[in-house]
Amino acid sequence: MRLISILMMLLPACMLHAGQDSVSGLTPGEFEKYWMVESESPDSKVSFSGDTIEIVAPKGLTLWRKAKMSGDVTIEYDACVVVECATDRLSDLNCFWMASDPKQPADISARAGWRRGIFARCYTLQLYYVGYGGNHNRTTRFRRYDGNEAGVTDKAARPAILKEYTDTAHLLRPNHWYHVRLEAHGGRVRYYIDGQLLVDYADPQPLREGWFGFRTTLSRTRMANFRYTESPRP
Repeated sequence: MRLISILMMLLPACMLHAGQDSVSGLTPGEFEKYWMVESESPDSKVSFSGDTIEIVAPKGLTLWRKAKMSGDVTIEYDACVVVECATDRLSDLNCFWMASDPKQPADISARAGWRRGIFARCYTLQLYYVGYGGNHNRTTRFRRYDGNEAGVTDKAARPAILKEYTDTAHLLRPNHWYHVRLEAHGGRVRYYIDGQLLVDYADPQPLREGWFGFRTTLSRTRMANFRYTESPRP
């Protein structure tokens, strides 16, 4: 026991306090414990097959992970946009991470009833955002939101595009399962898709904590294998 105690004292603090959550919660029995749907349309639907969720979003929708993450955060999941019939639209495999509401920093759900999944109202949040295959699958963009309420109605007050792709190689393929990896490590923010680094941003004022949101609109999407790790900064 004495030897074990000495070894524990020698371990770095980050190893002692690092956390991880490998429970995706994307099953009927676990979903409400781990996730919250914020939808612009009352007709949005979620359904399940094993550890996979399918989301039908007639308008804007954010699927929030209920756990607040902090420190050095890594998030991974698999996702695809389903195109199997004439009403399916290939667009918007998006995500928020390290998201928080400056007016309600302790609870991302506090103003969910006001936001109602409306994209413009998300400008009131602080977060990192990638819109992969947005604008009817014409753009892939990265932005850092600063929580400026004016951005809801004033386009000039909205955050700048920090990275953009418009080539086919960086847009969506129908029914393709993508592996997405998000990082917020200190002041470094990275977005990987299928192992390719698309965003590598040095944030001078990094977001140290917040929530993850899977974001889409006018689409049918699927997500599986969600997990994350977090380690406090020294």
